[in-house]
Amino acid sequence: MKTNRTLSILKIFQQNYPEYFMEAAELGLFMIVASVATTILEYPLSPLYQAIPNSFVRLVLIGITMGATAIALIYSPWGKQSGAHFNPAVTLTFLRLGKMQKWDAIFYIVFQFIGGWIGLLLAAQLIRLPFTRPPINYIVTVPGASGIWFAFVGEFIIAFIQMSVVLYISNTRKLAPYTGVFAGCLVTTYVIVESPLSGFGMNPARTFASALPANIWPGIWLYFVAPITGMLLASEVYGLLRGFHRIKCAKLVHFHHIGNRCIHCDARLKKVHEPV
Repeated sequence: MKTNRTLSILKIFQQNYPEYFMEAAELGLFMIVASVATTILEYPLSPLYQAIPNSFVRLVLIGITMGATAIALIYSPWGKQSGAHFNPAVTLTFLRLGKMQKWDAIFYIVFQFIGGWIGLLLAAQLIRLPFTRPPINYIVTVPGASGIWFAFVGEFIIAFIQMSVVLYISNTRKLAPYTGVFAGCLVTTYVIVESPLSGFGMNPARTFASALPANIWPGIWLYFVAPITGMLLASEVYGLLRGFHRIKCAKLVHFHHIGNRCIHCDARLKKVHEPV
């Protein structure tokens, strides 16, 4: 029995491993860009830091860079194929909505954590001391001066808004092609507005990737609990207000052209047609 189950899991991995590696690469690239952008704009000896003395302007530039990176990843060939989650909270939400198979979701989350960590380590090798020492310190996310509960509320709210917007836009015919633009613009806004409260995590794998090499863990639980509960609640509210049947797929951008597979829709259809 256990052997058959193991073989079944291995078969799922063999069939869908390209999407798992895409998820890892997407978050890894996001972490590299975030690391480089933050270092060159916030490290005191950086020429850009010295050329731009206004901290708010620097924060805006970081926000724009991260929003643009998110948009580029979502609309990239890999993002279109995997669905561009690169966030365990997003994956768990689509699993809860029945738009993913369990083992696909598990592998997505495992590879998101691995990808984020590897991306962070590559950034550390590239930038070295300016990145690994304060004030950059592996771009670790920690509660701001307002305290842990303000950070929790901030993380919860932005996660709730993010998933609410993604579900509404991606499942509205005329707006669906612009889901990635809306998601990226929200990332920019969060970096500017919310990061002073929590450092802007909204992604357990992103937070863990920084916390592990930095060995900085204050409030680590909130960066797991707040994003996941915020997105799950957003999906419940969307389902109650607009109907769960409106949610088409576990992709941020519904890319279903002929010749391009979708492991999420295919998995769901196969599950529906399985004999009882």
